[in-house]
Amino acid sequence: MNQMQRILSARRLSHSLIPQSCFLHRRWFSTSETDASSPPLSSPHQKIQTLEDKASNKSRSTASATSSLNEQELAKFSAIADTWWHSEGPFKPLHLMNPTRLAFIRSTLCRHFSKDPSSARPFEGLRLIDVGCGGGLLSEPLARMGATVTGIDAVDKNVKIARLHADMDPVTSTIEYQCTTAEKLVDDGRTFDAVLALEVIEHVANPAEFCKSLSALTIPNGATVLSTINRSMRAYASAIVAAEYILQWLPKGTHEWSSFLTPEELTMILQRASVDVKEMAGFVYNPITGRWLLSDDISVNFIAYGTKKE
Repeated sequence: MNQMQRILSARRLSHSLIPQSCFLHRRWFSTSETDASSPPLSSPHQKIQTLEDKASNKSRSTASATSSLNEQELAKFSAIADTWWHSEGPFKPLHLMNPTRLAFIRSTLCRHFSKDPSSARPFEGLRLIDVGCGGGLLSEPLARMGATVTGIDAVDKNVKIARLHADMDPVTSTIEYQCTTAEKLVDDGRTFDAVLALEVIEHVANPAEFCKSLSALTIPNGATVLSTINRSMRAYASAIVAAEYILQWLPKGTHEWSSFLTPEELTMILQRASVDVKEMAGFVYNPITGRWLLSDDISVNFIAYGTKKE
C-alpha cells in the first residue's frame, strides 16, 4: 500500500476533538471514489512535471526565477480587496467555510503539538504563519486562539485591509502583517511552528516551488496545512460553473480548473518538499443549513495536514 493509499484509508479526525455537527457523515476514504469523479488524466508525475515546466517558462520572463507569484491572480484579488470583510460579498464562501477550516486546524495542530483542544487559547506559545492571508479571515481567529501570528500576502491592499481590521481588537492587533512572499521570508531565515496556506496554491504560478518555500518556513517536525480545490469534474461544476456563473458567489474567472491539483498530486508535491501528509479531509456545503461540513468527500474542496521531516 503506497503513501497516498495509507492517507486516504486512515481515519481522518479524532471525533472527540471535533463537534459532531461538523460532520456530514463519517467513513473511510477510498482512492477509487476520488478517481471516479475525475476525468481521464495523465499520471500525477506527468501533471506535476507539466506544471513545473509551465512555471519555469513563465519565470524566464520575470525578474525573479524563484518567485511563485502569478501576476494575473494578484490583479484579480487586488480588484476586490476592499470586500474582504463583507460577509455577503465576493468572499462569502470563505466566511461560511472558516469555522469548518478552523475545526480541522484546531484538531490537527492540538494533536500534533500536544495541546488541549478544549482550551480557549490552545495555540498559546505557537508561532504560526498564514501565507496568502488576504484580509485576515484566518489570521484573526488564530490569534484569538493564542497563537503568535504572522500574516503575509503579495497584494498590498489586502495587507492594509487586514491591518486596519485587526487593529480594531487589542487581541488581534498583535498580528504581524507583511506585504511579502513566502520565498522572501525564506531568504530572511524566518521559521514557524506551523505554516498554513488555505485556498492559495491554486493561484500560484509554480505549486512545487511554493511548497518548497512553505517547507523551508516550517521548523523540523513542524506542521503544514494546505487547502485547495480538486481537479475533478465535480469541482468544475460546483466551484466554477455554480459558484461563479449560477450562484455568483465569486467573480467570474476567479478560478482556473487547469490550476487545480488532485489530492494525490498535492501529496506528491509536498513529499518532494520534505512534508509528509498525515491527514486529509473534505469540505462539503449543505444548502439546507447554509453551512460547510467536514467530510471524507475530497472530490471538490479538501484540506491536508502534514509534518516537516526532521
